[in-house]
Parts: sequence; structure tokens; C-alpha cells
Amino acid sequence: MPKLKVAEITAARKAVPAWRKNGAKISRTYEFHDFAAAMKFVNAVARAAERADHHPDINIRWNRVTLALTTHSEGGLTTRDFALAKQCDGLV
Repeated sequence: MPKLKVAEITAARKAVPAWRKNGAKISRTYEFHDFAAAMKFVNAVARAAERADHHPDINIRWNRVTLALTTHSEGGLTTRDFALAKQCDGLV
């Protein structure tokens, strides 16, 4: 899967506006009522990631979960990153 060009990334970001581009990654922090709710979300993300065979970096801080996506094999962002980001947004 080819790495996206700048214009393609700009267009893809419109579908996931809460996600921020940082270098070769996109990331988003979600905030929940408590730790249990955050972990329920993380487990749902894990199931979606396994189905997609595409795994985010996950940082958990009590009720806050930060996900970061990049396609390591391509050295940057691909359509897989934006597809999984959209799926994660749908889990909230």
C-alpha cells in the first residue's frame, strides 16, 4: 500500500477532523468518564485493530487514551491509517 502524498493526506484528514498530524503519524486523545470506560474503549480498539491487521500505538492515562497511527512498512501514512482512525472514532 503506497504512502499518501501531502494532498491525499489533507483530503483524508477531512474524514477524521479530531485527529492531528504529527510528522509521519496521526494521533488523537479521547477522554472518558473513568478508567473502566477508557479500558473498554481500548479493548474495542484492539478488536478493530486485529480485524484490520493494523495496530495503533496506545497510551493510557487513567481516563485518557491517546492513539497514534502510521504504516511502518511504508514509512508514513497510508489509507489504512485513516480507515482505522475512522473506525476508532465510531467506537466512542
